[in-house]
Amino acid sequence: MDINLPHVVAEVTHAFHDYERALLANELSTLDAYFWNSEQTVRYGVAENLHGAETIARYRRQCQPVGPGRTLLRTVVSTFGEDFATVSTEFHDGVTQRLGRQMQTWARLDGGWKVVAAHVSIDLSSLEPRP
Repeated sequence: MDINLPHVVAEVTHAFHDYERALLANELSTLDAYFWNSEQTVRYGVAENLHGAETIARYRRQCQPVGPGRTLLRTVVSTFGEDFATVSTEFHDGVTQRLGRQMQTWARLDGGWKVVAAHVSIDLSSLEPRP
């Protein structure tokens, strides 16, 4: 299997950055389009477990949008062959001192890159007072 083919890494990186741009702009239709339109799509968040693209879309319409101060750290894009990838990143929300973590599994489906599974969490140790 070809791992991290440069052109595939570039495609996934572009899709991820466009997803992130849409997340900061709260472009719901763009975010919806990046998720695989399937009942098998899963998104586990900080306080929610979402199963199915429709459930994820509904959640996005009622949750607090991500703020414009969000910054990414240590993003890693790994691709496997031409049609499968993972993207892992840490983030700061720009408001609190919390450190978040996000992992996405991407697959090329119907000619485009789609998130088929995602997980967002907060590093609880980042909430502890610093000595």
